[in-house]
Amino acid sequence: MSISNVILVVEDELSEVISRQILNQLDIEIRHTIFGKGNVSLRQKAPELNRSANALDIFLLTDLDSPQDCPSGLIQSWIKGSLNPRLLFRVAVMEVESWVMADRVGFSDFLSIPLHRIPSPTDDILNPKEFLVSLARKSQKKRMREALVPVPGANASVGFEYNILLSEFVQDQWDMHRAALVSPSLNRTLERLYQARGIGSD
Repeated sequence: MSISNVILVVEDELSEVISRQILNQLDIEIRHTIFGKGNVSLRQKAPELNRSANALDIFLLTDLDSPQDCPSGLIQSWIKGSLNPRLLFRVAVMEVESWVMADRVGFSDFLSIPLHRIPSPTDDILNPKEFLVSLARKSQKKRMREALVPVPGANASVGFEYNILLSEFVQDQWDMHRAALVSPSLNRTLERLYQARGIGSD
C-alpha cells in the first residue's frame, strides 16, 4: 500500500527541515512532528514508535554519530526486535550535515568556497558539523563566517545563526537528487521512500 502521510520524528531543527523538504518533494504529507530533543530521547521513544506504526506511518530520522556503528546495527539496538515496515527508520551517516553538504554544487555556491573542498562521498566525513564549520571559516562571504562560526571563547560549537542559515539553504537551494549521488545514506533513504510511495526512482 502506498503511503500518503506520515508522523515525522526527528532530533533537531535541521533534521526536521531536511526531512520536510524530502517528504514534500515526494508528495508525502506530514501529519504531525515529534522532536526527540536529541539522540538519547529518540532512542527511548523508538520501541513505542515501532508499536505505534501498526496504525500509522512514521518517518524517523537520526544521526549515526559514531564510525563504530552501522545503520542496521543502530536500528536493531534501538528497536530490540522486528522493525515494523510502517516505521521508516532512516539514519544519516554520519550526521544530517552530511546530507546538506552532499549537494556539493549548491553548497559550494552557498558558502562561496571551491567545489573541491567538499569531499565525495560526504558520508565519509567523520565529524560533519565540525567540518562544515571549518568550511564556513574559509567562506568569502563575511555573513556566512559570522553566522556559522562560533565566536572566539564561546562554549557553542557552531555560530548563533547556524540552524537558521542552513535551514534557508535546504529550503531554497538544496537539490536532493544531486545530494543523493554523493551521500549513499541519503540515496538509500530516497529509495526506501520511493518504495513506500509505490513509485520508481526515475
